[in-house]
Amino acid sequence: MTSSRSGTPNAKIFVSDLDSEGVIRQALDDLGVNDAEFVAGDVVTAAAALATQTSPKLLIVDISGVADPVLRIDELAERCEPDVGVVVIGDRNDIILYRNLRNAGVVEYFFKPLVRDVVKRICNNVLTGDDKRATPRTAKLIFVLGLRGGVGATTIAANAAWYLAEIRQRWVMLVDLDLYSGDAALQLDAAPSHALREAFEKPERVDKLFIERGRIHAAERLDLLASLESLGEPFAISEDAVLSLLTKLQQRYRFVFVDLPVSLAIGLNRVLHQPSACLLVSDGSLASAREVARWRVQIGANTPERRTLLIVNMSGAPGSLPEAEFIRAAGQSPDITIPYDREIAVASSLGIKATQKCASLNQGIVRLLHDLMGEPAQAPRSILSRIFG
Repeated sequence: MTSSRSGTPNAKIFVSDLDSEGVIRQALDDLGVNDAEFVAGDVVTAAAALATQTSPKLLIVDISGVADPVLRIDELAERCEPDVGVVVIGDRNDIILYRNLRNAGVVEYFFKPLVRDVVKRICNNVLTGDDKRATPRTAKLIFVLGLRGGVGATTIAANAAWYLAEIRQRWVMLVDLDLYSGDAALQLDAAPSHALREAFEKPERVDKLFIERGRIHAAERLDLLASLESLGEPFAISEDAVLSLLTKLQQRYRFVFVDLPVSLAIGLNRVLHQPSACLLVSDGSLASAREVARWRVQIGANTPERRTLLIVNMSGAPGSLPEAEFIRAAGQSPDITIPYDREIAVASSLGIKATQKCASLNQGIVRLLHDLMGEPAQAPRSILSRIFG
């Protein structure tokens, strides 16, 4: 059996004892898997390795002696490609642990000592695509909605997606739904294609192969779907086609960012009410504050599965309201504020290689991603902590 992931072994096994390793080796040998890679370690070792390696089709990890194993499995899942089949082995015969692991998307959990035929059957199901996941993991969906032109929504979307893929090692897709004047591809120094138009015109054709061929590979773990269509050939984008595309993308990535122009968002009410985070991006002007208030009404109150965050970009730029007046006009305080910096305005026209050097933008992106990933915000380091490490 050969791997379909260009040089990546079909199976990687992170196991802490030789008896279990021997059983797994025999089971995979019975199945004709001759490229399995074995590593002495556990789920923590696997998470560190998969942060920088391409995921296999089958991943077996050991949780013996690991504190909070379900949390460690969640951390591992964030580093893997979504279609990986994860089998867990451990030393606890615990039905609650088993249910929690299955709910986390694990194919199966075996407690030691392992039984060769049972392990072989599950591994075969994963490698042939017959495994039945308890709860397939889908990507976190993030809409980035610039409430007025020029507020920097695409810059924020591109930088957040790049940072998450390159620095945090997550598998990310960025979709630019402005098919006529979007510049996400420009930001990422990539050439747009016509795949998005085809996806919306013929949604029934969108499958794994279509996505593989139509995506633009912007970085090691960052893909892009962006088109630049002729102004003389307008066409309508149906909400059902957008929903269909996003559903398929969420099955293949950990995070899907959607750069959504206001003109299109007005007609995508069902899309915006999918489980997601919606980032309303404005500047500090009165006109933007008015749009914040209007879109808060349009989108509605937060729910357990869907919430809205307000990002005020270029705060303090000429024409900005005092903070208290902006809050009064918008009806809410910003969740994240990125101060005005002439450097950002210049860098954004040059793409992500330039904006990476803008400290205030990067600080805002880091705060945003801590929020989106459910991590506690990091307190500013004191002078003494910076000096003494």
